[in-house]
Amino acid sequence: MNIFRADKNFQRFEDVTPALLKKEGVKLLLCDLDNTLRLHSEKEPADELQDWVEECKNAGVKIVIISNNGRKKMMQRFCEPIGVDCTWWAKKPMSTKLTEAMEQYKTKPQETVMLGDKWSTDVLAAKFAKVRAWKVDHRRDIV
Repeated sequence: MNIFRADKNFQRFEDVTPALLKKEGVKLLLCDLDNTLRLHSEKEPADELQDWVEECKNAGVKIVIISNNGRKKMMQRFCEPIGVDCTWWAKKPMSTKLTEAMEQYKTKPQETVMLGDKWSTDVLAAKFAKVRAWKVDHRRDIV
């Protein structure tokens, strides 16, 4: 096992489809926020994020955002409209918040995936928590 390598790589979060999650037996999808699900500059969830979250929920997948962002109110304002729980100031690559989420939602490591954009935080946290690490390309503003 290479702790520096993601188990799967994608260009965008939208490439992680509900069909793929079902095929992979994923019940809990832990997601980074900044530059994974949103551009750092976005204040509100984009329509494609709202649609994706709804499709995942309909497929029986629980999504929880686990972010190193320390702005609690901003995190809550962003996550509430799309109906996902969030953890801020997670201190990834420490795996504590990933493990706590699995305990809270009663899922096993083999039923859980961490989706993020950085190997130094998201991938390592997943490896330390013994869950699959899926990496997306870092989101950027299109100019």
